[in-house]
Amino acid sequence: MKLVIQGKNIEITDAIREYVHQKIEKAVNHFQNITTEVDVHLSVARNPRINSKQNAEVTIYANGTVIRAQEGSEDLYASIDLVADKIQRQLRKYKEKLQHKKTHDQPKTGIVVHEAPVVEDLIGDRTPELPGEVVRMKYFAMPPMTIEEALEQLQLVDHDFYMFRNVKTGEINVIYERNHGGYGVIQPRNGNGHTNHKNGKTAHSAESVADKSTV
Repeated sequence: MKLVIQGKNIEITDAIREYVHQKIEKAVNHFQNITTEVDVHLSVARNPRINSKQNAEVTIYANGTVIRAQEGSEDLYASIDLVADKIQRQLRKYKEKLQHKKTHDQPKTGIVVHEAPVVEDLIGDRTPELPGEVVRMKYFAMPPMTIEEALEQLQLVDHDFYMFRNVKTGEINVIYERNHGGYGVIQPRNGNGHTNHKNGKTAHSAESVADKSTV
């Protein structure tokens, strides 16, 4: 298993490196058969108004799946403890899903398709703004997947949104958690004002992706 440790606004001392190895290796010890690489990113916020200044982020690559957890506190070692516990729970959840699929995987007999209205304006009267400074860039593989698979990924990466390539259209979609519950899917629209499905409809699984008819 490959373990990579990086830092921002902090020096990765031998003591910190040893503590990370100890905690993270213990957290993934029972999941090494599905874990290929572990990236640990430690950072210290320079903004004095931020209480949780010491942050620890762990990203695990497991059989092509990305599992991520992030925690922050006023103490770096406490943040490492918190994120190690959290990533262990995420890995356990992921492994349980794999085992469930293996024992209960059966051919799908059908899928419920709903026609959803296309939202004309996603931002309303707000003015779109970009951040003044790009503080971090990430690159990752984007294999085609269904909306249901993207939802599973969203629940594993500890984010409120997940970008993926839709297996049906080949286009980039974004699935996100809605403020009032449920999940939403943002899809590109072609020149005719429709989403780029062959039948001009937006397809959702009613069983696994709920309440997404509006953004």
